[in-house]
Amino acid sequence: MREDVKAAFETLISGGLILYPTDTIWGIGCDATNQEAVKRVYELKKRVDQKALITLLDNPVKLDYYIEEVPAIAWDLIEVSETPLTIIYDNARNVAQNLIAPDGSLAIRITKEKFSNELCKRFRKALVSTSANISGQPAPANFSEINEEIKKGVDYIVKYRQEDKTEAKASSIIKLDKNGGVKIIRE
Repeated sequence: MREDVKAAFETLISGGLILYPTDTIWGIGCDATNQEAVKRVYELKKRVDQKALITLLDNPVKLDYYIEEVPAIAWDLIEVSETPLTIIYDNARNVAQNLIAPDGSLAIRITKEKFSNELCKRFRKALVSTSANISGQPAPANFSEINEEIKKGVDYIVKYRQEDKTEAKASSIIKLDKNGGVKIIRE
């Protein structure tokens, strides 16, 4: 796994795209602060950039850097969530402009999965994590279901967990407003 983290890290630093396992499904990743890399992800997925992408962090302490004001309830939700939880926050900052939704929000998940957490720690920046599929097609449950077009469109494919046939599923998604209001987007 260590060699995979190193190779993925080097790809991210150079502005490349990676295909990697996360705490949910396999994802397409890039440096969340690199506008050109984010643009390539949208192009690969054939997705309009008005539909924002999820980002990963390894530690909730880093939220304050990317979100102007983290609602107090977010800390409790992150702490008690037993399954992967993506939270959409208002007033995003310090990421590529084309990663921020038109309403100024950003979707962030704290990953606890071994590989993606280690990569986030090493990279020390937010990491894009969007499902490894063409927009509109079903998200792959494991590596063997990933479309060849996606595999050919990235610069590095992580070897770790490629043989894992566990049926993965996407995270729950909620949107928090600055007053602590909660809206469920995906259960």
